[in-house]
Amino acid sequence: MPGSPQFSDDPPPDDVGGAVDDTLMAPVPDAVDRIVEAETMMSVFAAQRFEWIEQMRRDALQDAQQHGPQLTGLIERSIRLELAAALAITESAAGRLIAHADALVNRYPAALTSLNGARMTERHAVELATALDAVVPDFRDQLIAPALALAEHEPLGTFRRKLRALIESVRSATLAERHEWAVQARRVVLEPSEDGMAWLHELLPAVEAHAIYGRLTATAKVLAARPDETRTLDQLRADVLGDILVDGVTDALPPEARGIHATAAVTVPVLALLGVDGEGRHSASVEGVGPIPLQRARELCGAADGWMRVLTHPETGVVLSVGRDRYRPPPELRRLVRWRAETCMAPGCNIPASRCEIDHTVAWDHGGTTALSNLHPLCKGHHTVKHHGRWSVEQVPDASGTLQWTSPTGRRYRVQPERRVPVFVRPDPDVPEPLRIVDQNPLPSARTASLQVLATR
Repeated sequence: MPGSPQFSDDPPPDDVGGAVDDTLMAPVPDAVDRIVEAETMMSVFAAQRFEWIEQMRRDALQDAQQHGPQLTGLIERSIRLELAAALAITESAAGRLIAHADALVNRYPAALTSLNGARMTERHAVELATALDAVVPDFRDQLIAPALALAEHEPLGTFRRKLRALIESVRSATLAERHEWAVQARRVVLEPSEDGMAWLHELLPAVEAHAIYGRLTATAKVLAARPDETRTLDQLRADVLGDILVDGVTDALPPEARGIHATAAVTVPVLALLGVDGEGRHSASVEGVGPIPLQRARELCGAADGWMRVLTHPETGVVLSVGRDRYRPPPELRRLVRWRAETCMAPGCNIPASRCEIDHTVAWDHGGTTALSNLHPLCKGHHTVKHHGRWSVEQVPDASGTLQWTSPTGRRYRVQPERRVPVFVRPDPDVPEPLRIVDQNPLPSARTASLQVLATR
């Protein structure tokens, strides 16, 4: 199961005199061990429950066939009713259980086996089956093995995000067409609520949606820092949105909250961005959003003003360290730290790195340096936990930014960043100089296969 500590089941050996060496005794289970053990049993029981639900459905449908196929719909409704009554749940919940059992037993038996072995939780299994069922059958065989690996090793929130990215990478050949169709459905919906309130919903492209939310959050945080401010961050976001949309100006905001612009970080293989490589082989991605069509990435990266592009070897322009010369990382280094991580680097946290604080792994007061190898993004909550919650955090050597968190109970959890720092690939040892991007001259794909572009607006 993801994050489960491993203990040996082998009994300690006896010494010559028959006494047991205390140093070889198995660890005494603590409260967390018991909780993990209970979760393990719940996974096993969930797998068995899915098997029995599917067996019940098969038996009932087989019996119905003897009386004519026209009774199938009635029998399925009867199965839902009986399961709902037996488990004291709604029929819709029972229907979901039946659908999940059908998927896991008949379409994803490997996931059911993993669940039965407690290598994933029931929630992981349900997310996997639901996500893969939304993919056309031709793609499922390509997805099941890597999806299983993610489910068995990633916390639920991270698993959802990475599974979505995995699915989109397989579907990237049709992403542009599907996005173009989806854009036609954009709209604004007003939904009445209670107590004189209403919900305002807007369906729009994800890049713009995340940029709008980011601007609202940035403005709200500036307002929240004022000593006389009593509103919550959610209330401030709502008020800022109303001020901008109703009045159309931000004059009512204090000076320090004006001029805040929407931001987005786009990553795309440089040859695809330049149009040298095929459209179907690569896709771009946006921090906190996921894959987007290449054409959309070109439009975003084409806005020259305000974009920062990482197109060269780090040693030729990207600031990786300022040592002990200054505490605060320069803007280029902060952007690189956030781009590498994608999200907060606490276990299972998916808050975008753009909304996180930059933390020194080894504290500055303890001799830590302001360098890429000693920096990572943490959301405010996990930043506080790191410093005051009796957790310890260290960078794993030579692991490109991987962090190892050690809990107060001694358990260790590793969190890997989403990306490596962009580097050149130079397979030809006879090339005397580091390769550089030349805007007017496309480079051979063999020499720039791993080069990526980071753009922020």
